[in-house]
Amino acid sequence: MEFIYKTALSVAEMMCSAAITAPKGKGINLLHVEIFKDQRKDEVAEFMATIGREKNISFFIRDAKNVYESICVVFIGTIVTPRKVPNCGFCGAKNCEDALSKGISCAFATGDLGIAIGSAISIASLHHIDNRIMFSFGKAAIEGGFVPNNIKIGYGIPLSISGKNIFFDRK
Repeated sequence: MEFIYKTALSVAEMMCSAAITAPKGKGINLLHVEIFKDQRKDEVAEFMATIGREKNISFFIRDAKNVYESICVVFIGTIVTPRKVPNCGFCGAKNCEDALSKGISCAFATGDLGIAIGSAISIASLHHIDNRIMFSFGKAAIEGGFVPNNIKIGYGIPLSISGKNIFFDRK
């Protein structure tokens, strides 16, 4: 049914918009949002399954099956460059320069990512679209070079419209 495909993509676009407009530390947007569909989505799913097989991580294989069955996947990731917030230290470093020298991710970047993901899935939920936040998709998209190489942390949110939630009764 063509309308199901179009509906999922329309909601995915609104999810990306919600992520982009979510609040950001110091008002700096370091997010990357993208919709994976069709062959490109399946390429990431295959890479997820490969990771699962090669590293003996069963949930990567399970999640890859869900991605194959999904209509599309919303990817939300971030650059982890420190925001240079005075007297912060939330990342565990003394200051942003110390964090940069040690390769530590900015706490504002990861916090902003979480807020953006929450905003995005609220849109899916509002429209009754089944979804699941997947570390495995994000890791595969980053590790496989499917997103810009400056994106260091990200998650995938596959979308499904069917009579049964494919993300619920998983083994």
